[in-house]
Amino acid sequence: MIMKGQQQQLDMDKWIEKGDVLIEALPYIQRFNRKIIVVKYGGSAMLDEELKLNVIEDAVLLKLCGFKPVIVHGGGKEINRWVDRVGMKHEFVDGFRVTDGDTMELVEMVLSKVNKDLVAKVQSLGVKAAGISGKDGGLIRVKKKMPGGRDIGFVGDIVSVDTKIIKDLIEKDFLPIVFPVGMDDEFNTYNVNADEAASAIAMELSAEKLVYLSDVEGVRENPDDPETVFSELYAGEAEDLMKKGIISGGMLPKIQNCLDALKGGISRIHIMDGRIPHSLLLEIFTHKGTGTAILGDKEEKYWNGK
Repeated sequence: MIMKGQQQQLDMDKWIEKGDVLIEALPYIQRFNRKIIVVKYGGSAMLDEELKLNVIEDAVLLKLCGFKPVIVHGGGKEINRWVDRVGMKHEFVDGFRVTDGDTMELVEMVLSKVNKDLVAKVQSLGVKAAGISGKDGGLIRVKKKMPGGRDIGFVGDIVSVDTKIIKDLIEKDFLPIVFPVGMDDEFNTYNVNADEAASAIAMELSAEKLVYLSDVEGVRENPDDPETVFSELYAGEAEDLMKKGIISGGMLPKIQNCLDALKGGISRIHIMDGRIPHSLLLEIFTHKGTGTAILGDKEEKYWNGK
């Protein structure tokens, strides 16, 4: 049985621990205050309402702490659900969804619905948000993607990014939320990979950080052991892991996007598991975080272990 005095001490210890967490966050708040952080949001965390609210709460807190977050979201799992619902078929080539005209119409409809739901959640927490697509303001210009020379329909390769509309929204104190579709020179609409869109937008905005929230814990030293996640990796270290085959499969294109973004001027890119509640805050505001940070070879590591 816990006596009253013991309970008071336990309560005090909890408050002191919370204070320590806030102090740990202080240098990160100082360093990244007024800096742009692009968050690519996808995976299972988009389907679970509690996790979705956690992600939105994290983004809102970042904004209220003086950061300038920009959310770029996918919606593949929700699209899959709607494809099944209307009786259409799934077909993928090299990980890209084969997208005919009817599928493109469905994709845009679902992504728009997801987008406005996220906008509503942000605004319910007292922060202004604006949902836009890559078509708005000529944000994302594309050409047809042809993996292996095969025509897979309305799937776009990013040709150029014009972030004026995002900068205008940030200037007006909105939190921009972008869904990844784009237009070609004939103004046809194309589906765009959300990871690629987030990377291209982050580079054009000269963002300080790029964060990938998905269904992976980070980069593993042993692909079969989730306990071997690297906390931080230099770009050169990541390239070595790719050459050795330690980074392989679906992680390869994500890491390549990270390396491209580093070459484009982003200093730190984070890969983390969006299924962990408040993983975004833990990664940005604590020394060890929850995922893997990929950083430029001249950047300083915060954490010397794994």
